[in-house]
Amino acid sequence: MKKTMKPYEQFVANILKAAGTARTDPGAVTGLVQDALKSAGLMPGMPSTPASTPAQDPSFVDLNAAPAWARKPAAGPDEAAAGAATEAGADTGTGTGTGTGTGFSGFPGFDTGRMADWAAQFQAFQSGHGASRQAQASRNLAAEPGEFLQGSFSHAAGTRAYRLYVPARAASGPRPLVVMLHGCTQHPEDFAAGTTMNALAEEHGCLVLYPEQPRSANANGCWNWFEAAHQGREQGEPAILAGMTREVLREHGGDPGRVFVAGLSAGGAMAAILGVAYPELFAAVGVHSGLAAGSAHDLMSALNAMKGARGGPKAAAARRGAAAQLPAIVFHGDADGTVHASNGEAVLRQFTQGQTLREVEERGQDGSGRSHTRTVLLDAGGRAVAEHWVLHGGGHAWSGGSTAGSYAEAGGPNASAEMLRFFLAQRR
Repeated sequence: MKKTMKPYEQFVANILKAAGTARTDPGAVTGLVQDALKSAGLMPGMPSTPASTPAQDPSFVDLNAAPAWARKPAAGPDEAAAGAATEAGADTGTGTGTGTGTGFSGFPGFDTGRMADWAAQFQAFQSGHGASRQAQASRNLAAEPGEFLQGSFSHAAGTRAYRLYVPARAASGPRPLVVMLHGCTQHPEDFAAGTTMNALAEEHGCLVLYPEQPRSANANGCWNWFEAAHQGREQGEPAILAGMTREVLREHGGDPGRVFVAGLSAGGAMAAILGVAYPELFAAVGVHSGLAAGSAHDLMSALNAMKGARGGPKAAAARRGAAAQLPAIVFHGDADGTVHASNGEAVLRQFTQGQTLREVEERGQDGSGRSHTRTVLLDAGGRAVAEHWVLHGGGHAWSGGSTAGSYAEAGGPNASAEMLRFFLAQRR
């Protein structure tokens, strides 16, 4: 049975659709917003702006009388004052508010604070306002001994640029390859600086591939992990990234049995998707502050997933269907205000379900005073097939990194070193 959306859910979905359209067709946004208001009974039936015509100073007129489902008894003085304060603070920063008071609190079951929270969390996820972004310091990646090459890869699904670190030290055989997927608003150079993965790759003789998400594909440079078109094998961004990985393997002497993928935030969510979609290509996956494959199918479900909501039976079925038995290492701060820490647990379950594993838990603390809990999952032969690092007090940032890059903090265990250690113990 098809689920019927509540009025306020439909309204929010329509507004989010308008926000998504802004990156490809700004002229259509005004019409979409007007249509959303009219369908909610909050605007007179004026014709919407044609999608092909840029908005020309649209006139948002005063609201009609509230629709029947929004009417409620008159509030007492205290309630009226509280309601006025709520509406005055209901601007979510999305740029769609009219300043006239839309009466969102009239939607049945609507929580204005929840709406603001959803919008703020998604904006934080895409632009980083809510989490651990450090002022960027200079880091001269060109001074590292290896080569930091530029390239691009084209596929039927699209073209993406990349940077590739090739160690200076001579290879004794095919090199392991680590694919590193940046988070929102980041780029390969920034991510390389923050994770210091190139220095570790030089030490261990690994290739490191940094694909780049262009703003033309996502306005904030996020990998589109929450869109169904980019969640499956041989389609969308997963197909581009898998094809790029294969090409780099062929052209730069990579070891097909030691290919790994890791990412931060949106990049971590895409890394999980790649691990599920291409278990024959990747030998292990690393997810830092990300989400499990199948956690969302659109913007609304992405907002809920980021808050830690599991989405009900349908969403649970989607995650189970996206499961794969692949070695995985997960890092997540338990104070992450952008992507709830329960998502790290969901990633771990996604790659270990159906296995009989023994857990070994240990607690530690680094020199900065940051404590963590590390859980290692061992198979019957005593081999570590998964690790879960909970960073106590940790936010939405790469642990043990360098503040030369964004969304990285120097405190805590060195996520890059621990991921690489875990990866190099695996072979497909």
